[in-house]
Amino acid sequence: MLKKERASHLLCRLDEHYPDPPIPLDHSDPFSLLIAVLLSAQCTDKKVNEVTPALFAAGPTPSAMAALTEAEIYEHIRQLGLAKTKARNVHKLAHLLITVHGGKVPSSFEELEALPGVGHKTASVVMAQAFGVPAFPVDTHIHRLAQRWGLSNGDSVERTEKDLKSLFPPKSWNKLHLQIIFYGREHCTARGCDGTVCPMCRELYPKRRQPVIWRRP
Repeated sequence: MLKKERASHLLCRLDEHYPDPPIPLDHSDPFSLLIAVLLSAQCTDKKVNEVTPALFAAGPTPSAMAALTEAEIYEHIRQLGLAKTKARNVHKLAHLLITVHGGKVPSSFEELEALPGVGHKTASVVMAQAFGVPAFPVDTHIHRLAQRWGLSNGDSVERTEKDLKSLFPPKSWNKLHLQIIFYGREHCTARGCDGTVCPMCRELYPKRRQPVIWRRP
């Protein structure tokens, strides 16, 4: 099966598995999505969803979040990894949204990536899910599966994003990146599949016998 054929097969099969995938991080608007994605670095979405209700109750808007002290934000998120750094970034970010962006989350990659704690992946999630702009955020699940499925060589997250964007039509990106994440969590996990076990790996490579060594991003 050629790479383009694998990509077409994946689109069809993932649509069958996840016709309407939800966004894993609980949020109500672009601001809460931005904060939730920022907090999810080196954390599970489940853990983030446990702490954000109280945080968003205290700071539901940029102005309300900016009114909190860094220490108050930390108390709400202290269970998360890198909590002190994240509390500092959330505090600075909220102030910048007020002073630079009129209290609104900016809707461009350049402006988002200029905010504290916001990298390209976080910006891509916000652009895709809050503003509907085609983007392909690559997390560890997508990076791992793209390599196992022969869609990218695993050299870097940047290379994986570029390769996936070249294989799939832009109109599919926002939905597809969620579909791959869910499949990676439920079927093609880091320990549960080595490129030869899960249904999708067997469909794409029925004769594969050797495991695929995953290159971490």
